[in-house]
Amino acid sequence: MDQKMITMTIDGREVSCAEGTGLLEACAAAGADIPTLCHLEGLTPSASCGLCVVEVEGGKALTRACVSKAVQGWRIQTASPRVMASRRMAVELLLANHPTDCLACARNGACELQSMAERMGIRERRFARTRKIQAKDLSTEGIARDNDKCILCGRCVSVCAEIQGVSAIQFAGRGIRTHVAAFMDRGLATSACVQCGQCSVVCPTGAITEKDESREVWKDLRSPAKTLVVQTAPAIRASLGEALGMPTGSLVTGKMVAALRRLGFDRVFDTQFAADLTIMEEGSELIQRITTGGTLPMITSCSPGWINFIEGHYPSLLPHLSSCKSPQQMFGAVAKTFYAQAAGLDPAATGVVSIMPCTAKKRESQRPEMRSAWAWWKDKGREAAPYFDVDWALTTRELARMIKEAGIDIASLPEEAFDDPLGRSTGAATIFGATGGVMEAALRTVYELVEGRPLPGLEFQAVRGLAGIKEATVVLGGKDVRVAVAHTLKNARIVLDEIAAGSSPYAFIEIMTCPGGCVGGGGQPLLPNDAKRLARGGAVYVEDRRLDLRKSHDNPAIAELYSSFLGKPLGHESHRLLHTSYTARSF
Repeated sequence: MDQKMITMTIDGREVSCAEGTGLLEACAAAGADIPTLCHLEGLTPSASCGLCVVEVEGGKALTRACVSKAVQGWRIQTASPRVMASRRMAVELLLANHPTDCLACARNGACELQSMAERMGIRERRFARTRKIQAKDLSTEGIARDNDKCILCGRCVSVCAEIQGVSAIQFAGRGIRTHVAAFMDRGLATSACVQCGQCSVVCPTGAITEKDESREVWKDLRSPAKTLVVQTAPAIRASLGEALGMPTGSLVTGKMVAALRRLGFDRVFDTQFAADLTIMEEGSELIQRITTGGTLPMITSCSPGWINFIEGHYPSLLPHLSSCKSPQQMFGAVAKTFYAQAAGLDPAATGVVSIMPCTAKKRESQRPEMRSAWAWWKDKGREAAPYFDVDWALTTRELARMIKEAGIDIASLPEEAFDDPLGRSTGAATIFGATGGVMEAALRTVYELVEGRPLPGLEFQAVRGLAGIKEATVVLGGKDVRVAVAHTLKNARIVLDEIAAGSSPYAFIEIMTCPGGCVGGGGQPLLPNDAKRLARGGAVYVEDRRLDLRKSHDNPAIAELYSSFLGKPLGHESHRLLHTSYTARSF
């Protein structure tokens, strides 16, 4: 049925739009840029900031555009003196309680409040502070909260509740005591928070950021006693350029490698090597479970925010998790055993830095069980103080700041290749960065291992795209095997509730914490939307199609790793270094 069209006048210009169109959208179509600090695509509008007001002829009060629909016959002014004065006052009142440490803030230059003050032409602070200075929450490994910089926009509360279904934070207090808090104001570490970082991606100020560890990495880079190797997650090549001012979806793989070498890393490797390794282990585990009556459905274990979620929210379903470590942790274990041994490096003096799209990776790297390399060397008589497999996990945003600090113009750099052997990977590993990518990569290998021939149609379209839950059927060993892909924890709940009820029809499930998968991770460039996630995901699919090798089991470096070191998938050495167990946790 055709939508009914209505006509309005916006800033003296007649505009037609479909009935029910949001007023913000209608004004944008008329060329009016309506400011807002609380509204964000995909979240329920709260109208809390008061910046989106417009003047409707005949109206007694100004109208907040983010929660209003277009109305037939309205005559609107979007920049009348009354509107401009109201917007300016709203920003001035926010600034009254905001710290003045902009130069030292992690969001300096990327702060929406800072930009809005500039847009309103504010050059002085006219109002006195009314709120007490609030303490910072540094209780988690991945996220830093500074409520003193919070403008109560509600984005973080909404994304945690509506996108992730976790509700780890909420508004507390009343009046001038209103603030965003975890349960009982005890800090995120004792809350239901899974450290996914989606709150940090949507925060308009520096109230929620990743916990910056770049200073520690700079220190290690400058230490002659340290050999520092770096690994880059698949999604970074599709987002780093954006974080450095290039168009969204820019593919900067070779330039990224060149930039990391110029920062001073001794070896530049690729997490995709370990993604191929993950497929060999996880695919073999799936085949084993299907053929021996193991626990099904088996669920992927690559996403650390998802692991935190199931450990705390659905601990009874932990047996469904693959025992595989994430590619980040597999890489660290292999780098400090196999590679350190081959290169003659002291594993205790070898630092592994991860560049990840995810704040939860910081916690994952510091989990007490992630010291496999140290235990491996200890069994061989090499004593050293305990060390982690991965020393530092930096987000895309942290790496972008380091590149800017070093004065590196990534756009002008030549394309350079990763170092061997831990820099060799396939297209299957590349697509790990997008939702459905792990499933597609696994099916490319599992199907061929079981059927002895390639999967018909290497690009498994059924598991691609931004639908919340996607499903497909593949024939393995003459039987139909149903698989599913879910991204965001809100969708994960739907899948998990089916498993808990005993009604899940699937044998294999991929779950990613963040919208769009890793390309929409909590450590990625700010203010993502579906268009940006699709552009970043499109970039990793482009790289997949460009590569000669597109199946994990075809990676010759992986074959060499098994033949000379690990033995076989699911073998003794593989279990020691590449697999782990998960623990029920309470809040």
